[in-house]
Amino acid sequence: MEGDNGLSLLCRVDTRFCALPLESIVETTRPLPVERVSGSPDFVLGLSIVRGSAAPIVDAGRLLSGKPSTPTRVVMLKVGERRIGLAVEAVLGVRSLSSVNAGELPPLIRTADADVLTAIGALDAELLVVLSAVRIVTDELFQSMEAEALAS
Repeated sequence: MEGDNGLSLLCRVDTRFCALPLESIVETTRPLPVERVSGSPDFVLGLSIVRGSAAPIVDAGRLLSGKPSTPTRVVMLKVGERRIGLAVEAVLGVRSLSSVNAGELPPLIRTADADVLTAIGALDAELLVVLSAVRIVTDELFQSMEAEALAS
């Protein structure tokens, strides 16, 4: 979680909290209509038109558990020269992880569904690099971060 002084976008996926490095994020948006693409893997919900360009939308729930989620927000990520949407259940805001050694937080790819990671690696190595910087935030750390945010 280098850069941006440890700032991350905190999101909820099912019962887990994920910290996405701010430098990888373009914007967040409500879910837009998705056109399913035949032959695409289950973790790809389909394509959405975002700011006039088609962008693949990936279900974060399927990344973490292999099960579909019920997204209420899409986080648009920079992946090389492209944009890919990550569908999450909630965006909780920007939080600082500067008080935490990011190496102590498990990366999303360590807890992700193995079949999904294999498919991502075969289809889009750049996306795998971006996802490797996403960290799972423990419940204890989340509570600490929320208390800190309320105090300031």
